Amino acid sequence: MGYLPEHHRFPTYLTGRQCVEFFGAMGLMRRAARRSRAAEMLEVVGMGSWGDRRVGTYSKGMQQRTGLAAALVNDPQLVILDEPTDGVDPVGRHEIRDVLIAMRNQGRTVFLNSHLLGEVERVCDRVAIMLKGKVVRQGSLAELTQESCRWRVTVRGALPAWSAEFGAAMIERDRSFIEFKSDDESLVQHLIDRLRAESIAIIGVTETRESLEDLFIRLVRDGDGRAHAVGAGPSLRAGGSQ
Repeated sequence: MGYLPEHHRFPTYLTGRQCVEFFGAMGLMRRAARRSRAAEMLEVVGMGSWGDRRVGTYSKGMQQRTGLAAALVNDPQLVILDEPTDGVDPVGRHEIRDVLIAMRNQGRTVFLNSHLLGEVERVCDRVAIMLKGKVVRQGSLAELTQESCRWRVTVRGALPAWSAEFGAAMIERDRSFIEFKSDDESLVQHLIDRLRAESIAIIGVTETRESLEDLFIRLVRDGDGRAHAVGAGPSLRAGGSQ
């Protein structure tokens, strides 16, 4: 198992390479193996050229990258990460995201605890939302946002009168569109088939759903409709596995 806590601390007098090798030693890796693996993981997280510098010279983002390398040095099948991209610049976030997706695709299980819900959406297969220590929602992203699924079908020219069965039609210049809420794709296909049967040119079909952040905010609202401070108790845990 690999673990990266949110506020991890390394001795500032050690180099990044020494820190990662130390975690390999705690995992009972042989010296040659942990040296090779530490070098490999530092390269993976973008710290290869900084591995021989002292941790005390690292920025917060560089320390996060080194911590991730330490969590992965034992080649774990289960990885638990608490806010792994905290303090990391956008490029670093993208690189760490690629590492997590690669681990998921290799069949490893990754538990990711994060309030950066956009990152969660990009990485995780399944999500669990916790409020005050209790799981209030869990499932795949598609399952969690299913209730908010809306469709927009845009055609050239005017929509036929029968389209009112699906929703209110709107006209925009030389085109019209109809929007309706449904999680049933067969209903959308039925609408498309009827439009095509009348030789109506379909310009676009768009599906929209609320974001994970919108869902989270909606769930943490109290009875008065006011949102609780996100950092004051609720947390989100997400995991991806194959």
